[in-house]
Amino acid sequence: MLDQPLHFTPYLKTVIWGGERIAPFKGITTDKTGIGESWEISAVPGHVSVVDRGPYKGRTLTELIEEFGPELLGEENFRRHGTSFPLLIKLIDARDDLSVQVHPDDRLAQQRHNCPGKTEMWHIIDTIPGAKIYAGLKEKITPEEYEKRVADNTIMEVIASYDSAPGDTFFLPAGRIHAIGAGNLLAEIQQTSDITYRIYDYDRRDKDGNPRELHTFQARDAIDYTVHSDYRSHPEGSLLAGCRYFDVRRLDIDSDSAATPIEHPRDSFTIIMCLDGSADIAHGNGCVTTIHCGDTLLYPATLRELTASGTATLLSVQS
Repeated sequence: MLDQPLHFTPYLKTVIWGGERIAPFKGITTDKTGIGESWEISAVPGHVSVVDRGPYKGRTLTELIEEFGPELLGEENFRRHGTSFPLLIKLIDARDDLSVQVHPDDRLAQQRHNCPGKTEMWHIIDTIPGAKIYAGLKEKITPEEYEKRVADNTIMEVIASYDSAPGDTFFLPAGRIHAIGAGNLLAEIQQTSDITYRIYDYDRRDKDGNPRELHTFQARDAIDYTVHSDYRSHPEGSLLAGCRYFDVRRLDIDSDSAATPIEHPRDSFTIIMCLDGSADIAHGNGCVTTIHCGDTLLYPATLRELTASGTATLLSVQS
Protein backbone atom coordinates (compact mmCIF):
# COMPACT_ATOMS: atom_id res chain seq x y z
CA MET A 1 0.00 0.00 0.00
CA LEU A 2 1.24 3.48 -0.92
CA ASP A 3 0.77 5.35 2.35
CA GLN A 4 3.35 8.14 2.00
CA PRO A 5 4.62 10.54 -0.68
CA LEU A 6 7.39 9.60 -3.09
CA HIS A 7 10.62 11.55 -3.57
CA PHE A 8 12.86 10.90 -6.56
CA THR A 9 16.50 11.43 -7.49
CA PRO A 10 16.54 14.42 -9.86
CA TYR A 11 18.08 14.04 -13.30
CA LEU A 12 20.44 17.02 -13.61
CA LYS A 13 20.92 17.81 -17.29
CA THR A 14 23.95 19.76 -18.50
CA VAL A 15 23.29 21.88 -21.60
CA ILE A 16 25.09 24.68 -23.44
CA TRP A 17 22.69 27.32 -22.12
CA GLY A 18 22.55 26.00 -18.53
CA GLY A 19 23.45 27.98 -15.42
CA GLU A 20 24.56 27.40 -11.84
CA ARG A 21 21.36 28.09 -9.85
CA ILE A 22 19.57 24.76 -9.75
CA ALA A 23 21.88 22.94 -7.33
CA PRO A 24 21.89 25.70 -4.68
CA PHE A 25 18.15 26.22 -5.17
CA LYS A 26 17.63 22.54 -4.39
CA GLY A 27 20.21 22.54 -1.60
CA ILE A 28 22.30 19.79 -3.18
CA THR A 29 26.02 19.42 -3.89
CA THR A 30 27.23 18.30 -7.30
CA ASP A 31 30.34 18.52 -9.45
CA LYS A 32 28.19 19.21 -12.50
CA THR A 33 28.27 22.67 -14.07
CA GLY A 34 26.01 24.26 -16.65
CA ILE A 35 22.92 22.52 -15.28
CA GLY A 36 20.02 23.75 -17.37
CA GLU A 37 17.34 21.29 -16.26
CA SER A 38 16.43 19.21 -13.26
CA TRP A 39 13.90 16.55 -14.22
CA GLU A 40 12.09 16.23 -10.93
CA ILE A 41 9.55 13.56 -11.95
CA SER A 42 9.87 11.78 -15.27
CA ALA A 43 8.67 8.66 -17.05
CA VAL A 44 10.46 9.54 -20.31
CA PRO A 45 12.20 6.37 -21.56
CA GLY A 46 15.86 6.48 -20.63
CA HIS A 47 15.24 8.96 -17.83
CA VAL A 48 12.60 7.32 -15.63
CA SER A 49 12.67 8.70 -12.08
CA VAL A 50 13.94 6.48 -9.25
CA VAL A 51 12.70 6.76 -5.65
CA ASP A 52 15.59 7.84 -3.42
CA ARG A 53 14.18 7.35 0.09
CA GLY A 54 11.62 5.42 2.11
CA PRO A 55 10.33 1.86 1.67
CA TYR A 56 10.33 2.06 -2.15
CA LYS A 57 13.89 3.37 -2.46
CA GLY A 58 15.46 2.10 -5.68
CA ARG A 59 12.13 1.44 -7.43
CA THR A 60 11.34 3.33 -10.62
CA LEU A 61 8.20 5.35 -11.16
CA THR A 62 7.21 2.98 -13.97
CA GLU A 63 7.59 -0.08 -11.73
CA LEU A 64 5.38 1.48 -9.07
CA ILE A 65 2.69 2.38 -11.60
CA GLU A 66 2.74 -1.17 -12.96
CA GLU A 67 2.33 -2.52 -9.42
CA PHE A 68 -0.16 -0.04 -7.98
CA GLY A 69 -1.90 1.41 -11.06
CA PRO A 70 -4.98 3.46 -10.07
CA GLU A 71 -3.88 3.62 -6.43
CA LEU A 72 -1.00 5.81 -7.59
CA LEU A 73 -2.44 7.52 -10.68
CA GLY A 74 -6.14 7.73 -9.80
CA GLU A 75 -8.89 5.72 -11.46
CA GLU A 76 -9.60 8.30 -14.16
CA ASN A 77 -5.92 8.74 -15.06
CA PHE A 78 -5.49 4.98 -15.16
CA ARG A 79 -8.38 4.69 -17.61
CA ARG A 80 -6.92 7.41 -19.82
CA HIS A 81 -3.21 6.63 -19.65
CA GLY A 82 -2.87 3.04 -18.51
CA THR A 83 0.54 2.55 -16.93
CA SER A 84 2.01 5.68 -18.55
CA PHE A 85 2.75 8.62 -16.25
CA PRO A 86 1.18 11.63 -17.99
CA LEU A 87 3.35 14.53 -16.75
CA LEU A 88 6.99 15.60 -16.83
CA ILE A 89 8.04 18.01 -14.07
CA LYS A 90 11.18 20.16 -14.46
CA LEU A 91 13.16 23.05 -13.06
CA ILE A 92 14.91 25.13 -15.74
CA ASP A 93 17.79 27.59 -15.32
CA ALA A 94 18.64 29.61 -18.42
CA ARG A 95 22.04 31.30 -18.26
CA ASP A 96 21.67 32.03 -21.99
CA ASP A 97 18.69 32.22 -24.33
CA LEU A 98 17.11 28.88 -25.19
CA SER A 99 16.33 28.13 -28.81
CA VAL A 100 13.02 29.21 -30.26
CA GLN A 101 10.82 26.11 -30.35
CA VAL A 102 7.41 24.67 -31.01
CA HIS A 103 5.87 21.35 -29.96
CA PRO A 104 3.38 19.28 -31.96
CA ASP A 105 -0.11 18.55 -30.69
CA ASP A 106 -1.30 15.04 -29.87
CA ARG A 107 -2.54 14.30 -33.38
CA LEU A 108 0.67 15.31 -35.14
CA ALA A 109 2.94 13.75 -32.50
CA GLN A 110 1.09 10.44 -32.71
CA GLN A 111 1.26 10.54 -36.50
CA ARG A 112 4.97 11.34 -36.65
CA HIS A 113 6.45 9.95 -33.43
CA ASN A 114 3.85 7.58 -31.94
CA CYS A 115 3.80 9.57 -28.69
CA PRO A 116 1.78 12.37 -27.07
CA GLY A 117 2.23 15.99 -28.03
CA LYS A 118 3.39 18.64 -25.62
CA THR A 119 1.32 21.28 -23.91
CA GLU A 120 3.21 22.95 -21.06
CA MET A 121 3.31 25.87 -18.67
CA TRP A 122 6.04 27.95 -17.02
CA HIS A 123 5.95 29.56 -13.60
CA ILE A 124 8.80 32.01 -12.99
CA ILE A 125 10.74 31.49 -9.75
CA ASP A 126 13.55 34.03 -10.14
CA THR A 127 14.98 36.37 -12.76
CA ILE A 128 17.90 38.67 -13.39
CA PRO A 129 17.35 42.22 -14.74
CA GLY A 130 16.44 42.16 -18.41
CA ALA A 131 15.19 38.56 -18.45
CA LYS A 132 12.54 37.88 -21.07
CA ILE A 133 10.05 35.24 -22.10
CA TYR A 134 9.13 34.81 -25.76
CA ALA A 135 5.68 33.39 -26.48
CA GLY A 136 3.36 33.51 -29.46
CA LEU A 137 3.19 35.53 -32.66
CA LYS A 138 2.64 39.28 -32.42
CA GLU A 139 1.58 39.66 -36.05
CA LYS A 140 -0.04 37.42 -38.62
CA ILE A 141 2.32 35.46 -40.85
CA THR A 142 1.79 32.66 -43.33
CA PRO A 143 3.65 29.35 -43.31
CA GLU A 144 5.57 30.60 -46.34
CA GLU A 145 6.60 33.80 -44.56
CA TYR A 146 7.61 31.75 -41.52
CA GLU A 147 10.07 29.74 -43.66
CA LYS A 148 11.44 32.93 -45.25
CA ARG A 149 11.97 34.58 -41.87
CA VAL A 150 13.79 31.55 -40.51
CA ALA A 151 16.04 31.56 -43.57
CA ASP A 152 16.91 35.27 -43.31
CA ASN A 153 17.12 35.34 -39.47
CA THR A 154 14.19 37.73 -38.96
CA ILE A 155 11.81 35.33 -37.18
CA MET A 156 12.36 37.06 -33.82
CA GLU A 157 10.76 40.23 -35.25
CA VAL A 158 7.31 38.58 -35.22
CA ILE A 159 7.51 36.75 -31.86
CA ALA A 160 5.98 38.46 -28.82
CA SER A 161 8.35 39.12 -25.90
CA TYR A 162 7.76 39.93 -22.24
CA ASP A 163 9.90 41.18 -19.39
CA SER A 164 9.62 38.35 -16.87
CA ALA A 165 9.38 38.56 -13.10
CA PRO A 166 9.01 36.08 -10.23
CA GLY A 167 5.41 34.90 -10.03
CA ASP A 168 4.66 35.25 -13.75
CA THR A 169 2.94 32.35 -15.49
CA PHE A 170 2.90 31.45 -19.18
CA PHE A 171 0.60 28.74 -20.55
CA LEU A 172 1.93 27.22 -23.76
CA PRO A 173 -0.49 24.98 -25.65
CA ALA A 174 1.01 22.74 -28.32
CA GLY A 175 1.64 24.78 -31.45
CA ARG A 176 2.62 28.04 -29.74
CA ILE A 177 6.11 29.31 -30.62
CA HIS A 178 8.11 30.03 -27.47
CA ALA A 179 11.54 30.46 -25.90
CA ILE A 180 12.97 31.02 -22.43
CA GLY A 181 15.24 34.05 -22.36
CA ALA A 182 18.51 34.31 -20.45
CA GLY A 183 18.19 34.92 -16.72
CA ASN A 184 15.04 32.93 -15.95
CA LEU A 185 14.77 30.23 -13.28
CA LEU A 186 11.39 28.55 -13.61
CA ALA A 187 9.23 25.50 -12.98
CA GLU A 188 7.92 23.69 -16.05
CA ILE A 189 4.92 21.35 -16.03
CA GLN A 190 4.26 19.51 -19.29
CA GLN A 191 2.86 16.44 -20.93
CA THR A 192 5.20 13.47 -20.92
CA SER A 193 6.85 14.10 -24.25
CA ASP A 194 10.37 14.97 -25.31
CA ILE A 195 9.45 16.06 -28.85
CA THR A 196 10.75 19.54 -29.69
CA TYR A 197 11.06 21.27 -33.06
CA ARG A 198 13.85 23.85 -32.97
CA ILE A 199 12.98 26.86 -35.12
CA TYR A 200 15.82 29.32 -34.47
CA ASP A 201 19.01 29.22 -32.40
CA TYR A 202 20.74 32.58 -32.91
CA ASP A 203 23.37 30.89 -35.16
CA ARG A 204 24.72 29.23 -32.01
CA ARG A 205 27.33 26.48 -32.35
CA ASP A 206 27.71 23.22 -30.45
CA LYS A 207 30.90 22.16 -28.63
CA ASP A 208 32.37 20.98 -31.95
CA GLY A 209 31.66 24.28 -33.71
CA ASN A 210 28.73 23.00 -35.75
CA PRO A 211 25.39 24.83 -36.11
CA ARG A 212 22.67 23.21 -34.02
CA GLU A 213 20.07 21.34 -36.03
CA LEU A 214 16.87 23.18 -36.93
CA HIS A 215 13.54 21.54 -37.69
CA THR A 216 12.14 24.19 -40.00
CA PHE A 217 9.88 21.98 -42.09
CA GLN A 218 8.61 19.81 -39.22
CA ALA A 219 7.76 22.97 -37.27
CA ARG A 220 5.90 24.60 -40.17
CA ASP A 221 2.97 22.18 -39.83
CA ALA A 222 3.06 22.21 -36.02
CA ILE A 223 2.78 25.98 -35.53
CA ASP A 224 -0.48 27.61 -34.50
CA TYR A 225 -0.44 30.83 -36.55
CA THR A 226 -3.26 32.45 -34.54
CA VAL A 227 -2.34 35.86 -33.09
CA HIS A 228 -3.45 36.80 -29.56
CA SER A 229 -3.23 40.19 -27.87
CA ASP A 230 -1.54 38.83 -24.72
CA TYR A 231 0.24 35.54 -24.05
CA ARG A 232 0.95 36.10 -20.37
CA SER A 233 -1.46 34.31 -18.01
CA HIS A 234 -3.56 36.40 -15.63
CA PRO A 235 -4.78 33.89 -13.04
CA GLU A 236 -7.55 34.69 -10.62
CA GLY A 237 -7.19 32.96 -7.29
CA SER A 238 -4.84 30.05 -6.82
CA LEU A 239 -5.33 28.35 -10.23
CA LEU A 240 -2.36 29.28 -12.43
CA ALA A 241 -3.16 27.01 -15.37
CA GLY A 242 -5.92 24.54 -16.09
CA CYS A 243 -6.39 22.37 -19.15
CA ARG A 244 -7.26 18.78 -20.06
CA TYR A 245 -3.70 17.72 -19.22
CA PHE A 246 -3.09 19.40 -15.86
CA ASP A 247 -4.21 21.82 -13.17
CA VAL A 248 -1.49 23.88 -11.49
CA ARG A 249 -2.26 25.88 -8.36
CA ARG A 250 -0.06 28.16 -6.24
CA LEU A 251 -0.23 28.27 -2.45
CA ASP A 252 1.46 31.04 -0.46
CA ILE A 253 1.35 29.94 3.16
CA ASP A 254 2.70 31.57 6.31
CA SER A 255 3.38 30.35 9.80
CA ASP A 256 0.70 32.60 11.35
CA SER A 257 -2.12 30.85 9.48
CA ALA A 258 -3.89 27.61 10.24
CA ALA A 259 -3.09 24.61 8.07
CA THR A 260 -4.03 25.39 4.47
CA PRO A 261 -6.06 22.77 2.56
CA ILE A 262 -4.51 21.69 -0.75
CA GLU A 263 -7.30 21.43 -3.30
CA HIS A 264 -7.79 17.96 -4.77
CA PRO A 265 -10.45 18.45 -7.49
CA ARG A 266 -9.32 15.71 -9.87
CA ASP A 267 -9.20 11.93 -9.53
CA SER A 268 -5.43 12.16 -9.67
CA PHE A 269 -2.11 11.98 -7.90
CA THR A 270 -0.90 15.32 -6.52
CA ILE A 271 2.58 16.73 -7.07
CA ILE A 272 3.82 19.34 -4.60
CA MET A 273 6.77 21.56 -5.55
CA CYS A 274 8.32 23.90 -2.99
CA LEU A 275 9.57 27.12 -4.57
CA ASP A 276 10.48 28.95 -1.37
CA GLY A 277 10.69 28.27 2.37
CA SER A 278 9.54 24.97 3.84
CA ALA A 279 6.23 23.39 4.81
CA ASP A 280 4.79 20.41 6.61
CA ILE A 281 2.39 18.51 4.38
CA ALA A 282 -0.14 16.35 6.24
CA HIS A 283 -2.60 13.90 4.75
CA GLY A 284 -5.64 12.01 5.97
CA ASN A 285 -3.83 9.14 7.71
CA GLY A 286 -2.01 11.58 10.00
CA CYS A 287 1.42 11.28 8.35
CA VAL A 288 3.36 14.56 8.04
CA THR A 289 6.20 15.14 5.56
CA THR A 290 8.38 18.24 5.47
CA ILE A 291 9.11 19.72 2.06
CA HIS A 292 11.96 22.20 1.55
CA CYS A 293 12.79 24.75 -1.14
CA GLY A 294 13.66 22.92 -4.36
CA ASP A 295 11.94 19.67 -3.35
CA THR A 296 9.23 17.88 -5.33
CA LEU A 297 6.95 15.22 -3.83
CA LEU A 298 4.50 12.88 -5.55
CA TYR A 299 1.41 12.04 -3.47
CA PRO A 300 -0.42 8.93 -4.73
CA ALA A 301 -4.09 9.43 -5.54
CA THR A 302 -5.14 7.52 -2.42
CA LEU A 303 -3.53 10.14 -0.18
CA ARG A 304 -6.19 12.82 0.11
CA GLU A 305 -7.13 15.58 2.55
CA LEU A 306 -3.73 17.23 2.10
CA THR A 307 -2.94 20.33 4.16
CA ALA A 308 0.13 22.55 4.35
CA SER A 309 1.52 24.58 7.24
CA GLY A 310 4.71 26.60 7.58
CA THR A 311 6.12 29.47 5.56
CA ALA A 312 6.43 28.54 1.91
CA THR A 313 5.44 29.01 -1.71
CA LEU A 314 4.10 25.77 -3.17
CA LEU A 315 2.85 24.56 -6.51
CA SER A 316 0.20 21.84 -6.49
CA VAL A 317 -0.12 19.86 -9.73
CA GLN A 318 -2.72 17.32 -10.80
CA SER A 319 -3.35 15.52 -14.07
